Amino acid sequence: MQNKNMLSNLKRVLEYMNNKIPMVIFSLLLAVLASVLTIIGPDRIGEITNIVKDGLYSSIDLHAIARIGIALLAIYILGAVFTFAEHYILSKVTLGVSRQLRRELSEKINKVPMSYFNKTSQGDILSRITNDVQTLQQGFSNSMPGIVSSVSQFLGCLVMMLISQWMMAICVIAITAIGLLIIMEVMKHSQRYFIQRQESLGKLNGFIEEIYSGHEVLRISRADEQSVLKFKELNRQVYEANWKSQFLSGIMQPLMNVVGNAGYVAVCVAGSILAIKGIIPFGTIVSFMLYVRLFTAPLTQIAQGMSNLQTAAASAGRIFDFLNAEEMPDEGSKQQLSTKPTGDVLFDSVVFSYPEQPDKKVINGFSAHIKPGQKCAIVGPTGAGKTTIVSLLMKFYDIDSGMIAIDKRPIADIRKEDIHNMFSMVLQDTWLFEDTVRNNLVYNMKDISDEKLNSVCTCCGLSHFIKTLPHGLDTVISDTTAISAGQKQMITIARAMLQNNPMLILDESTSSVDTRTEQIIQRAMDKLMENRTSFVIAHRLSTIKNADIILFVENGGVVESGSHEELIEKKGSYFRLYNSQFENAVI
Repeated sequence: MQNKNMLSNLKRVLEYMNNKIPMVIFSLLLAVLASVLTIIGPDRIGEITNIVKDGLYSSIDLHAIARIGIALLAIYILGAVFTFAEHYILSKVTLGVSRQLRRELSEKINKVPMSYFNKTSQGDILSRITNDVQTLQQGFSNSMPGIVSSVSQFLGCLVMMLISQWMMAICVIAITAIGLLIIMEVMKHSQRYFIQRQESLGKLNGFIEEIYSGHEVLRISRADEQSVLKFKELNRQVYEANWKSQFLSGIMQPLMNVVGNAGYVAVCVAGSILAIKGIIPFGTIVSFMLYVRLFTAPLTQIAQGMSNLQTAAASAGRIFDFLNAEEMPDEGSKQQLSTKPTGDVLFDSVVFSYPEQPDKKVINGFSAHIKPGQKCAIVGPTGAGKTTIVSLLMKFYDIDSGMIAIDKRPIADIRKEDIHNMFSMVLQDTWLFEDTVRNNLVYNMKDISDEKLNSVCTCCGLSHFIKTLPHGLDTVISDTTAISAGQKQMITIARAMLQNNPMLILDESTSSVDTRTEQIIQRAMDKLMENRTSFVIAHRLSTIKNADIILFVENGGVVESGSHEELIEKKGSYFRLYNSQFENAVI
């Protein structure tokens, strides 16, 4: 089964070279020519040996030796040029394949559903895009030229030996066949270790990415020893898979050395007997000794090339597993929205469960109607499904049953791209990239004037912070930049204000700022949310007191709804949650 998967993966990689077939054929032809030129050498050296032997008792024909020597030099130089050109062409082809694969992997990331990232670590996906593609490229560029030239050299030597002296050739072939059978048996058992090597490396990369991104929590939790133990275990798995695969591929070289040395012995013994009987000249023995080296060396190169191909096939399997992952449904048939949405949002008996736990209903019969321009606050205990509701509204996941509609049009009939263009989002986890403050603010936006940029920064309370930076808006944000979590949050809020989309989603957007900054941002948000439908998720209930409608969510459904004053008068779940924050309870 593993060999079948290996062949199917390699076949699919070769399909990426379809438009480069003439270049590939030309490079392989160069490999064959280089091998043919290499094979000619021993025969010419045998001629030199016979000329020297025949001249020992008279005079050596130096002109004939010089003529043959010059021809040999030209043959070897031409062979080296062919080999260089062959490797250069195939390197360009394989680099083109790796570039195309990276492009497809990058595009695939935007096509797979969010559920895929819930079950696959970011580090493992990163390992496929970087490590596996690189391994695939190196495996093909290092193995294909070697395998083709080695096969050509192997067959050429076989023909030349049979022509020169068939009895000695049979001796060499018999010994080499034994080594070849052993190599095939080794390869049959080594493929699974190459697969394990790439898989364990992906897991290790995922764990390292997770540990480094959360190293502060790791230190605070004093989980250093636990993380080290887990790292050691994952590192051990990588080590085990590596040494087993390398051991099995490494024994091929010494094995073929033994085969080659046995071939030398066979040539010496058989050649001496035939030379004494006068059947062959002495030069034939010298030629055959060189042919033995040229005959067995390709087997070693073929074995090494097959090991590289096994590694490449294992990497290709991981790449194609990701490329074959289920994609979000094609929305090409859905019409693009032609009018600006008013912001009327309806949830009608929505039921949803995550694909990983289909029996657990996260949202169960959720219904609500938010009118255009209303500020809707969603509150409730942890795990009630607040963030999930917003994710469903954004079509990050498809609902199991019920309906979500915007402007009386079900979102199932609206393209994801159009829905995402309706909303600006500010999440609890800030997202900034290593670039200038300006580019972080105007990310993926065009025609944002400095006047508008400065106005929004002033509105969000960012102006003072920007003035303290060494280069103002052109200061590059990186890991070494002294910037607090609250300041990062303010930048993401300013970004949402610049987007100026008709609807807003704020998920714990002020959780990382102090009370005074929260008041500044809240005033800016109140101004921003005027005449816009807004969804606010907050644990600080003081921030949503002025909401038009508050939805208290519990067990995936709406338990209470109304304004702050109405819910306080009911003295129900919202009343108890609101009062609990003044009793220093964790909300």
